[in-house]
Amino acid sequence: MSSLTPAEALERLRDGNRRFLAGEIVTEPTDRERRLELAAGQQPFAAYLSCSDSRVPPELLFGRGLGELFIVRNAGNTLCSTALGSLEFAVSNLGISLIVVMGHEGCGAVRAAVSLVRDHAVQTANINKVLQQIVPAVLCADPWAEDLVDSAARQNVRQVVGELRSQPSPAFLEPQRAGTLKVVGAYYHMHTGEVEFLAD
Repeated sequence: MSSLTPAEALERLRDGNRRFLAGEIVTEPTDRERRLELAAGQQPFAAYLSCSDSRVPPELLFGRGLGELFIVRNAGNTLCSTALGSLEFAVSNLGISLIVVMGHEGCGAVRAAVSLVRDHAVQTANINKVLQQIVPAVLCADPWAEDLVDSAARQNVRQVVGELRSQPSPAFLEPQRAGTLKVVGAYYHMHTGEVEFLAD
């Protein structure tokens, strides 16, 4: 169980991203002793729902070491049943106090969803299942935005955050009501390395 409050967990992530931007080397222990300690059980302080994109590794972006983040990744950081169940497990069994939903600049899954909406692009059945979860964000994004893909990626994060905040499962509702769990959105700027935490 994490001993950090949601605010403390969020500040730890902010600090880690500042160190990443400064080019500081991660100093969190990864030696044999730490691996043996983790073999006995994990105690991550935050959970992440982020995109599978190889350029967006949460541990590196936040300067975190082994066993510190519980990460769920899929194309477009969507809230499929596997992601939802994994996050529920993190809250109810690991005592996570913070869930971060993170989208990113130039997301390929969001770009494909935009192409699906605009150009009726054809994808395989399995890819379409992923894209259908992103289409509502594309339709709600600002159509006049300078970059519709990035606008839709931000909207997708906001929608997933909203879904998690309103989940009927007691595993999510009760700790949020008690103030022991917070769900926040974030957006990674690939060109700068900065993670922007989105306002509610």
